[in-house]
Amino acid sequence: METYRIKDLSFSFPEQDQRALTHINLTIQSGEFVTICGKSGCGKSTLLRHLKSILTPHGKREGDIYFGEQPIEEMDHRAQATQIGFVLQNPDNQIVTDKVWHELAFGLENIGCDQATIRLRVAEMASFFGIQTWYHKNVSELSGGQKQLLNLASIMAMHPSVLILDEPTSQLDPIAAADFLETVKKINRDLGTTVIITEHRLEEILSISDRLIVMDKGEIIADDTPVQVGATLRSMNHPMFMAMPSPMQIVAGVDPAADASLPVTVKDGRQWLDGFLQDKTASLIENAKGSSELSSSIAIKFKDVWFKYEKHGPDIIKDLSFEVKTGQFYCIVGGNGTGKTTTLSLISSILQPYRGKVLINGKNPAKMSTSELFMNNLGVLPQNPQTLFVKKTVEEDLYEMLTFTKLTQEEKATKVQAISSFAELGPLLGMHPYDLSGGEQQRAALAKVLLLEPKILLLDEPTKGLDGFFKEKLAMFLKQLNVTGVTIVMVSHDIEFCAKYGEVCAMFFDGSMITSNTASAFFAGNSFYTTAANRMARHVWSEAVTIEDVIMRCRASRSNANV
Repeated sequence: METYRIKDLSFSFPEQDQRALTHINLTIQSGEFVTICGKSGCGKSTLLRHLKSILTPHGKREGDIYFGEQPIEEMDHRAQATQIGFVLQNPDNQIVTDKVWHELAFGLENIGCDQATIRLRVAEMASFFGIQTWYHKNVSELSGGQKQLLNLASIMAMHPSVLILDEPTSQLDPIAAADFLETVKKINRDLGTTVIITEHRLEEILSISDRLIVMDKGEIIADDTPVQVGATLRSMNHPMFMAMPSPMQIVAGVDPAADASLPVTVKDGRQWLDGFLQDKTASLIENAKGSSELSSSIAIKFKDVWFKYEKHGPDIIKDLSFEVKTGQFYCIVGGNGTGKTTTLSLISSILQPYRGKVLINGKNPAKMSTSELFMNNLGVLPQNPQTLFVKKTVEEDLYEMLTFTKLTQEEKATKVQAISSFAELGPLLGMHPYDLSGGEQQRAALAKVLLLEPKILLLDEPTKGLDGFFKEKLAMFLKQLNVTGVTIVMVSHDIEFCAKYGEVCAMFFDGSMITSNTASAFFAGNSFYTTAANRMARHVWSEAVTIEDVIMRCRASRSNANV
């Protein structure tokens, strides 16, 4: 039975010549688990929003969308609210009440359910999702993972037949993301709910997906099982193959002649590796990557820092002490709500500690003027890029960043052109920043920050919403900045990115850093907070943490016949 049937769908935003969607033909069967991926701005979110007409963006649409046998625009609002559930990327954008229990009941109250039905469904959802222990909490007290789970539970209380999720794990730490996706899998498996989800992080989700759809420039370029799509992207030499799971990339890198059965999961990857090494002697290669001493000077120093948001509230930062050297690429990882973003706010002087010292190049940032702190000194990319946008177009926003500089108009134009080219913003310059996709907003915000040429760059989840292709480009640019002496402090849930490009990694837990080390040594010592490549190969090479590490060791392993 069909849940959705899309016939020749095309869509373009107002005053835009290029179509966001081009001749989309797609059928989704009842009970399927469908994952949609693609480069930032490829049309994933736009397609999802067409699947619930009250969320469809304004613009010119051609083609037909059927929900069951009915054209979707003919469905009334109540039917769409109950039958089509939609989880947004940012959990805060969907929560509308102050208490957990009230949020669970809100949707049911709005469609006019009686009190007995509301009580029953709320109790059922709280039990199914394990919400009982925080049922009476204020929403403001929840972590990012709990908020997203609450959004999901609130939607499932409506008993929808289809669940649509737009990058729901982009702001969650790896463990919370895995738990969230396991819950979505349980909904699909135990309730038979059709699931349609967009994701950039594919490591966890492809093993539970029936189909993988890849989009590029508004078109569908691949639609099949995850294994077959991986083989298709590889044969096309498409950049999206870099987003495929680590085991798939490792096998393709080691054996260019491997057939279509590329492994998707760590388990399958381990089995392949054991088979590959069966008649070989595993190579013993030490990781060359280490902490390079670019400078002995200290760019950022925390000494015995304590902070809390309310006078009688709990401490968020507890006795935090650490140093970041000038020119270092310093990555901070850890669960949601552990204090990582608060630490960045302390560095930028948005927040002040009530005990201890925060120093930037030996100075207290709270005593520095705004121009001294931020002009050619400190650059900050916040977790929510929308907070940086103040103009009606992307181009105006970029020029706004240079308002108080002494550059001529020609020099400003040259800088804006150069940063637009790097961030691939050319076709987006005339658009309103809020009309961009999540990944495009991230790129535009990063471009705006980099215009000030900071010597210290604070990045809060910079890879959120970015495709694998642009992540590589971002990494190369950050490494170039590093070479010129720019200090980078990055808070991230992207373990693979930190392992591959970070110089030093530190783990945050309960308001403080519990450990820090070089990136390779840090991830090699973890069991769960590590890369998929390390989980796949650590029984052979515990020190291998990146895809490249494993491929290099596989290629260097010698056949026993030659020993």
